[in-house]
Amino acid sequence: MQASGFALNISAVERETGLSKDVLRMWERRYGFPEPGRDDNAERQYPLDQVAKLRIIKRLMDTGMRPGKLMQRSLTELNNLAESRSGPRREATTPALERDMLTLLTSHNATGLQHALANALMRQGVQRFVTETVAPLNRAVGDAWMRGDLQVFEEHLYAEQLQVALRTAINAFPRQPGVPKVLLTTFPGEHHGLGLLMVEALLVPEGAQCISLGTQTPIDDIHKAALAHKVNVVALSFSEAFPLRQAGEGLAALRRHLPGTVALWAGGEMTRRLRKSLPGVALMPALGDALAALKGRRTEADESLR
Repeated sequence: MQASGFALNISAVERETGLSKDVLRMWERRYGFPEPGRDDNAERQYPLDQVAKLRIIKRLMDTGMRPGKLMQRSLTELNNLAESRSGPRREATTPALERDMLTLLTSHNATGLQHALANALMRQGVQRFVTETVAPLNRAVGDAWMRGDLQVFEEHLYAEQLQVALRTAINAFPRQPGVPKVLLTTFPGEHHGLGLLMVEALLVPEGAQCISLGTQTPIDDIHKAALAHKVNVVALSFSEAFPLRQAGEGLAALRRHLPGTVALWAGGEMTRRLRKSLPGVALMPALGDALAALKGRRTEADESLR
């Protein structure tokens, strides 16, 4: 971690909070927070108490809250708000696997966590693992973070180990040309890539050919990649906090650029907040929607050949 004494530089804060450098600078101008100091080279240095407040603000934004309503609150007030929004603790009712995973995280047992994820994946198969284990486990980890039961590095460890498990499972399937060919990515500003990996893990066992560009691909580059790879589907993932207007305008622009034969899928928690449909865009708030869309597309293809 790039730190100076008991302060972090802006690159370290970006990594630790998930807030971009541009957002941090914009908040500094607009809201007067954060209030970084400066080192001998005039580079921003963020005290650890401000970093802690930025982390909780980011988590509350991920639940749909606006930053302007959070900036002037104290860290204690923000923690209480996070507690109220995370829901009650569920120790007595939490499924054993979720409880065990959280225990492994808080006890810093990285090897045990790796083995637990691998064993669950082996027992369930990759598709059931994604829908029955990963989806609820993501919510449990997020709730634990909101309550302050998990630290940032523990959440990072979970995400990293989960990505390793999913990539290993995906790579076990032979990569042969399949139909449809699906391009996976996110728009600029969307840092969360786990949703892309989860969708890929659902589609690959069905014989779909997935091409992932990772996160934050500019719209023009998505268009170019779709044409270069001759894909049948472009699939985008959105976390809950992604701005609705930005998503709608971006999807409309991308739809105009893509050939009519290329389907455009938009999935993730953000799509649950859209109040109207977008012409030419299939909205998929639930993971299983991708499998249903894949089946529907293949049915249409079969009928066109008759």
